[in-house]
Amino acid sequence: MPHSLALANHVILLFSLAALWMMGLPATWIVVQNLRRGRSALAAEARLLAAPLPPDAELPDVLVQIPTFNEETLVQDVCRGVGALDWPRDRLHVQVLDDSTDGSALIAAAAVAELCEQGIDAVLLHRESRTGYKAGALAAGLARSRQEFVAILDADYRPRADFLRGCLRPLLSDSGIALVQARCDYLNPDRNWLTRVQRRILDAHYGIEQATRSWIGLVLPFNGTCGVWRRAAIEDAGGWQSDTLAEDLDLSYRVQLRGWRAMFLVSVAVPGRLPESFSTWRTQQFRWVKGPSEVARKLARRVWRSKLPLTSKVMSTLQFLGSAFGPVAGVALATGAVEIAWGAEFSRVPTTLLCVALLQAVAATSAMVVLGQMRIRGASIWTALGGLPLVIGLFIGLAVANLRGVIEGFLGRSSAFVRTPKTAEPGSPDAFGDLAD
Repeated sequence: MPHSLALANHVILLFSLAALWMMGLPATWIVVQNLRRGRSALAAEARLLAAPLPPDAELPDVLVQIPTFNEETLVQDVCRGVGALDWPRDRLHVQVLDDSTDGSALIAAAAVAELCEQGIDAVLLHRESRTGYKAGALAAGLARSRQEFVAILDADYRPRADFLRGCLRPLLSDSGIALVQARCDYLNPDRNWLTRVQRRILDAHYGIEQATRSWIGLVLPFNGTCGVWRRAAIEDAGGWQSDTLAEDLDLSYRVQLRGWRAMFLVSVAVPGRLPESFSTWRTQQFRWVKGPSEVARKLARRVWRSKLPLTSKVMSTLQFLGSAFGPVAGVALATGAVEIAWGAEFSRVPTTLLCVALLQAVAATSAMVVLGQMRIRGASIWTALGGLPLVIGLFIGLAVANLRGVIEGFLGRSSAFVRTPKTAEPGSPDAFGDLAD
């Protein structure tokens, strides 16, 4: 190989190794901060949730938005959950934002009628066109309402009765908080091997990453569901926008760049359904990977021009770039293999650095997964370690499979919002009736 090509290969390898090392830093930092602050932060959250709310007569009106698209019977279940919320009937308002193209709209209409019979102000807003997809539906609903606080629930989630009382406490006590995000939980975690792995991965995200971001004051992404917003913050940031596949991440960043804050509540859990087939899960993951890449392209410069602390700017940037870990690792492995095959004198150092970078990423991710099982599920460390190789293997496979989504996102190539299909199974052990407690 010509010396110039060898040198270029070497430089690319070193840059990719540095990038890999930096991408592994957020997980490492989150684990360290969680171990340092977890006990005191959870105690503070318990005190917050035990604080009294104003009398019912003084509680604010709350709008619950339920965006749906061909959800079949799921919309009926979520509406029943909303109807059971512990909130004054005359102060609870519901919008079913239905973009369905099948018979689901008829089921949604019946569910809305049930809510109205309970004395709840509920309406079905059906759009003939999916303009703006979920973001468009949420914006259309806001334009036809006036409530100060807005809760968002996807159709496959089942709020427990105390959901609003838990999330409204911080919002009512601190006018600077724009969003309170509850922890997403699961109705069907033991359905098959894929749902079991997803539970471990998502427990690490919701229970460790999101919680720690909230505790240490980093920008907190909205998870798209199971959260309550202050309307003024949404409007101040420019409202819902549909120019990315991650409208939730986009809005939460724009809001916090305007000086608002967000809070995550680990103790307030809202169960939902996990994708049960690999193809469905892949569809969801493609959107979850491409969306952040699009948001990075849109907002990265604004993040660095903002008044956010330097730590928040760095961690936000690394969060944006996290979806590119797979492609960067691929470049590092390819250039490393070329260098070893060519027999370059300097191949030993990059090879060592590559192993260190990959080891750091795997170790930090593994620690977060294990910590999630211990914190959220009360598992012993040995139980938490079980199944870890499958989790890491799926992480690696996902990074490779979603290469196209990452590239398209950073290049600005748009694609349609593809819903993750989930269906309820009548009589299944995770049916709505089992959540009455």
